[in-house]
Amino acid sequence: MEFSCKDFKVGKCQGQKLVDGESMPLVLQPPKADKADMESLLLALKTNKDWFEQLIIKNSAVLLRGFDVKNAQDFNDIVEAFGWDDIRYVGPAPRTHVHKRVWTANEGPLSEFIYYHHEMVLIKESPKTLLLFCEVPPPEGGETPFVPSFRVTERMLEEFPEAVEEMEAKGLQYSFTALSKNDTSSMRGRGWEDTFGTSDRKEAERRAEALGMDLEWLPNGGVKAVLGPRSLTRVFDRRKGRRMWFNTVVGMHGKEISSASMADGTEIPENVVKRCGEIIEEESIQFKWEKGDVAIFDNMALLHGRRPSKPPRRVLVATCK
Repeated sequence: MEFSCKDFKVGKCQGQKLVDGESMPLVLQPPKADKADMESLLLALKTNKDWFEQLIIKNSAVLLRGFDVKNAQDFNDIVEAFGWDDIRYVGPAPRTHVHKRVWTANEGPLSEFIYYHHEMVLIKESPKTLLLFCEVPPPEGGETPFVPSFRVTERMLEEFPEAVEEMEAKGLQYSFTALSKNDTSSMRGRGWEDTFGTSDRKEAERRAEALGMDLEWLPNGGVKAVLGPRSLTRVFDRRKGRRMWFNTVVGMHGKEISSASMADGTEIPENVVKRCGEIIEEESIQFKWEKGDVAIFDNMALLHGRRPSKPPRRVLVATCK
């Protein structure tokens, strides 16, 4: 699909890369200075909705830059302009509801690196699209790097074909532990009560089962969640048949509060996990956040993370089906 839309002008940003012939991220700016206001942006998004959705799948990452997006209300208007259904976040990251469909991104310490992941990759239904809004850009660091997932699969198959196919055939099993209440001193500090929206254990078990996980209650009031089997890679419609590295092996393997293994209990070789982490970093793309930026990621195609940052930094998020 060739780029053609009178309502946007193609721009550039530092860190942008060409991947398989596509710019990542594709930067879209106002076509003229007097078209940077929210009214013009919302009209452009609604008018070109189908075209824009194709663009997100084609380029995987689109960055709206130079528009007058000021706050959570403006960001929510952008989210709703697309008409996509909302999907409730389920995961370990501590987050706060801000406005309608808008939440804070992971509220864990800014000094920590949040490892690359597909949003809600462990849950039966993951969001198709992830939208991020930069309300307060950090003075240093704090980028949201992303990785074309198919490139990780390609390179892992080149270097570890037998290990990849064994993990694919057996499937993966994950586990993680959570306290009952939120702990914002940890980037994985979301408590199970907030995660499942209840303090009743039986109800939590019912909701966990619907999401594809089993719960084991711990003496301290916390819980251990076990998920599996899960696939190593996935192929999604309309994405050139690419085999996405749709897992969180590197992020959860051998950690203090989480684990990842093959579904039959076979350990994943340490050298495979280590090299996979290196490949993911080598394939990463990042840009410096600017105030008012809105990044739209195809969650089926991209892993993303967060670089350590100096405060203040405020990035808001919305997830869509």
